[in-house]
Amino acid sequence: MTALERRKERLVAFIRKVWDEGDADAADHYIAHSYTIRHDPGDLWDGRTLDLIGFKDRVQKSRAAFPDQAFDIQDMLAEGQNVVMSWFWSGTHKGDLPGFPATNRIIRMSGATIYTFDSEDRLNGHWQITDRLGVFQQLQRNK
Repeated sequence: MTALERRKERLVAFIRKVWDEGDADAADHYIAHSYTIRHDPGDLWDGRTLDLIGFKDRVQKSRAAFPDQAFDIQDMLAEGQNVVMSWFWSGTHKGDLPGFPATNRIIRMSGATIYTFDSEDRLNGHWQITDRLGVFQQLQRNK
């Protein structure tokens, strides 16, 4: 297995375990000592560098409104220390968001994320674009 294939495999496992299943403690296995959100407009952590505890907190807080969230990975491309993943996401709106009380309706979003890996194949950051406008439109319709 090449290094690029190994990184893709690790990224899929990370998405499944940490984000889909909500096992924040599993981040210990995948995340470097510092993780930088280089670009993620609309994300509360945009532009911040997190330690492992901060990353786990981000997972827990991000999943609180959508505890059953899941990613449907569409494609992955790898080059150097980067893996690009395009995806569809969905989750049931079960927790309050600022200005949007829980609706118990399924919300959907699409996006693409460039994940970076360190020399030990641990994730150390991302650059992401998402359809957050579409999410807010769905939340508005569901009010």
